Amino acid sequence: MIPAAFEYARAASIDEAAKLLDKYGEDAKVLAGGHSLIPLMRLRLAQPSALVDINGIKGLDYIKVEGSKVHVGALTRHVEIQNSDAIKDKLPILAEVAGEVGDNQVRNMGTIGGVVAHADAAGDYPTIALILDADIVTNKRSIPAKDFFKDLFTTPLAANEIVTEVVFPVADGPHKYIKFRRRLFDWAIVGAAAQKMNGGWRIGLTNVGPTPVRAKAVEEALHKGAKPEEASQHASDGLNPSGDLRASPEYKKHLARVLTRRAIEQSA
Repeated sequence: MIPAAFEYARAASIDEAAKLLDKYGEDAKVLAGGHSLIPLMRLRLAQPSALVDINGIKGLDYIKVEGSKVHVGALTRHVEIQNSDAIKDKLPILAEVAGEVGDNQVRNMGTIGGVVAHADAAGDYPTIALILDADIVTNKRSIPAKDFFKDLFTTPLAANEIVTEVVFPVADGPHKYIKFRRRLFDWAIVGAAAQKMNGGWRIGLTNVGPTPVRAKAVEEALHKGAKPEEASQHASDGLNPSGDLRASPEYKKHLARVLTRRAIEQSA
């Protein structure tokens, strides 16, 4: 289908982008990589009044390690994260996730800031941000990941607020991210992340609800000495996933348990 009519403006700075968003109102959208937004527009599931293109803003595509923090600029492309030596050294699970995003075209155009701001339940980066207690930095404030993902496609971002970077803690211990999908480049039907840091496990789940999920019951069981096969049975505790053409709610719960076990075991 053809998208509904919209206005287009290209910003040269964050301040200009914020002013353009004010000008066009609450129905305007920020355009970064566009690989989530444009398909929705073509299906007319999203009909923004205007697109504010931030790809011309310089200085938002960076990866910097500062002490115990890894700073990733919002316009950093997936392929840059995937191939970054700094990420591979200090935050290898993020490089692993980036390599699992879409196909080559998507990885060369899509951005981490776009994925995070889009807040799709099937997005991979939000799960990693949640379990690692990352901070989502905007032109106005810094928001902890646990407070950022409110509901499906819903965040606390104001109409003129723009994600500028994501700040992760260094996490270079055992890790694994697994996506279960029908075809190689599909979104995850369910995904599971395992990361060991500070002597304990962080476990997260993708696409088992309207937001990413931190499986704290699994973490607690592992802390108490449970084996992966035992602890992973708690991955579905409290889950209420919606069914779709690819998987029923019960099947998604089953996948959560199976993939969690595999992620923990394979992280070693």
